[in-house]
Amino acid sequence: MATFRERTLKSGKTSVTAQIVRRNPPYQESRTFDKPKPAKAWAKKREEEIDAEIRLGLTPKKRSDAGVTLGDAIDKYIKESLTAIGKTKAQVLRTIRTEYDIAGMPCDKIESKHIVTFVKELHDRPDLNSSATALNYLSHLAAVFSDARPLWGYELDAQAMKDAQRVLTRNGHVSKAEERTRRPTLDELDKLMAHFQQATESNPRTMPMHNVVAFAIFSTRRQAEICRITWEDFEPDHHRVLVRKMKNPGQKGGVDTWVELPDPCTAIIEAMPRKKEKIFPYNGDTVSRRFTEACKLLDIHDLHFHDLRHEGASYLAEKGLSVPQLAAVTGHKAWKSLERYTHVRERGDKYASWKWINEVT
Repeated sequence: MATFRERTLKSGKTSVTAQIVRRNPPYQESRTFDKPKPAKAWAKKREEEIDAEIRLGLTPKKRSDAGVTLGDAIDKYIKESLTAIGKTKAQVLRTIRTEYDIAGMPCDKIESKHIVTFVKELHDRPDLNSSATALNYLSHLAAVFSDARPLWGYELDAQAMKDAQRVLTRNGHVSKAEERTRRPTLDELDKLMAHFQQATESNPRTMPMHNVVAFAIFSTRRQAEICRITWEDFEPDHHRVLVRKMKNPGQKGGVDTWVELPDPCTAIIEAMPRKKEKIFPYNGDTVSRRFTEACKLLDIHDLHFHDLRHEGASYLAEKGLSVPQLAAVTGHKAWKSLERYTHVRERGDKYASWKWINEVT
């Protein structure tokens, strides 16, 4: 049986070393992991391989001689990708690397059935409750399968991944996310704005989330984009800003894009203190967390910060903007993505007398 030794590193993280020893013939092999689960999975598979070689009268070869694992391929992919793969993708791949048995398998031994088993295991995660999330995990892993052989000669079978993706889609284990249609009501927005304004008045150093929320609605900008805009990127005379690294389906790392600023976005920006390089010098994750916490406190259900972007685009469509005019604000390159907003049933300006505009400008 393999033995396992845990130790705490200077960084405070824990490492687990799995060691396999055989006396006849003499053989020893060890490997260190971040967590116990992948260490045990690796040890179990290696012991089976070592014992099979001994029964055949062969001298066991260490894994380093036998070939790299999927975990090795993931590590190399994260380390050597020439374009930014993004925090979310990197975190998903690290989760696969450290928490799933498939990461301990040799690249040349992974078949479609192993990929299918991995995705079924994903659905057992307490924080993974949808086929759409499983699709994200599988898509990020598929990128490793696609690049490993041509880039590094690792024997990952891209066709095995495609076969697995096809059957998993057919059986419903992975699927695209349903299109969200949630929009906040004016009553919900009033509650949020009052809550955030009160928090800022109580402590002036607190992030003025009411300003951020208003800008998110009328500009249709994502939280990360809002927090990246600098004063240098702002052209008040032309009512536009340069959004750095805007998400683009065909371009990793995003594309710098000029977008139009509908009223009252320019006034909201000009009301912000000009003390730092960025107009909204906050962390995007903090913005999202503050919004989620406020919704929970105010008993507002199933509302995400990103829904404000949908609200803003819908509002502009209700005001009568055409698809090209909408695209100039949202930054969409493909107008087809905006077709959902061209069939609005209401027309008019629902924010014409919204009291909070005066509070943030």
